Amino acid sequence: MAVSYNKLWKLLIDKKMTPADLRRRADIAPNTLTRMKKDQEVTLQVLERICAVLNTDFGEVVEYIQDDMDERT
Repeated sequence: MAVSYNKLWKLLIDKKMTPADLRRRADIAPNTLTRMKKDQEVTLQVLERICAVLNTDFGEVVEYIQDDMDERT
């Protein structure tokens, strides 16, 4: 399974918000933001807080990307 937060980074640009601004407003730990920058999974709780701050839905923040392992099953 692979996730991508590219939609989130683009949304932040559109809202003229930096990742640091989001981290403070959504009360996200610095290491969690680092995980997101590396396209690693985070908890649904974190995604909920991000969506609340940005007034958006999960689909506007994260997307699932099928990797080679998933295609074989």
